[in-house]
Amino acid sequence: MTMEELLKMDGVQISGLKKGQDVKGKITTIKNKSIFIDIGGKTDAVVMGKEYEFVKDYVADLKVGDEIEVQVKHPENDKGQILVSIRGAASGYGWNYFTEKEKNEGEVTVFGKELNRGGVVVIAPFGFFGFIPGSQIGSKYDIDPEKLLGKKIKAKVLEVDQSKNRLVFSERLVSEPNKVGEESVAIENLKLDDIFQAEVVRVEPFGIFVKVEESFDGKPMKLEGLVHISEISWAKVDDVTGMFKAKDKIKVKLVNKSEGRLQFSLKRLKEDPWTKIEEKYPKDKEFDGEVVKIANFGALVRLEEGIEGLIHISKLAGVVLKPEEKVQVYIESIDVGKRKISLGLVNTDKSKVIYK
Repeated sequence: MTMEELLKMDGVQISGLKKGQDVKGKITTIKNKSIFIDIGGKTDAVVMGKEYEFVKDYVADLKVGDEIEVQVKHPENDKGQILVSIRGAASGYGWNYFTEKEKNEGEVTVFGKELNRGGVVVIAPFGFFGFIPGSQIGSKYDIDPEKLLGKKIKAKVLEVDQSKNRLVFSERLVSEPNKVGEESVAIENLKLDDIFQAEVVRVEPFGIFVKVEESFDGKPMKLEGLVHISEISWAKVDDVTGMFKAKDKIKVKLVNKSEGRLQFSLKRLKEDPWTKIEEKYPKDKEFDGEVVKIANFGALVRLEEGIEGLIHISKLAGVVLKPEEKVQVYIESIDVGKRKISLGLVNTDKSKVIYK
């Protein structure tokens, strides 16, 4: 009779571990970049190799006897070991760690990994990925995200949002805290809708960063903010990289300063072309326009900058339009709330169907 059969006779249940299974255990040994955990198996489970490196910051706060939840990665390898991961436990611990750092304004050391959308992605303690925006990089690095790459950087936690997996750091809060404090006060004194002479700092696919000058305690101070691509023009803008370059001088309007972040607008220097749109473009009246885009649902026609309407495909039977073609259209309907205009095509070729 086998041992398994004897155990079954005594009512003992044997349950094998499965990959992905979550189990609780107790730490028995921490040594040689490995953690051994008693999870009730025939041998202790082990955290080692890449799994250990990923949680090494968390391991520093662990000790023998601690209870911990693990996930089975391999029920038994070729050496008879049970390989497990404690990333889940480390993740929860890590988010609490960064939340406390944010509250206490404590410093952390991060590593500059790669550039991304106006800043630099960093590797933070516990293997977390975070982000340092360009506006949070100080003069120590010439306000240049690229100069953080491949370096260990001291920073403070600016924002923690576990639900969005969002972790934002500031290098400036460490390297020039007094200047950041003065800027915060200066920003508070700014008024929404104020217009500034600005200089373009850098151009990104999503918008342009600009700096404006403001007086603080009788001395000039440079403040940086963003003009988002949606605030460039009342017309749709797909690419700003060819529209501006560093050191360009432009005028901007302040539209938001919440959480100490300045957001400016170029388009709001002009009146919204949709203001009194129904008076300017009454129903059934004819207007000249230019085809800007052909889509499978119809043709988009620009009436003026920021004002486009659609000739539905159903109204184009037998008519082939092309981009930049001049056309005559009439207003079918306007939906002010959705900022949509339905157009009809006035066909001036008498040999064809006239759509009005």
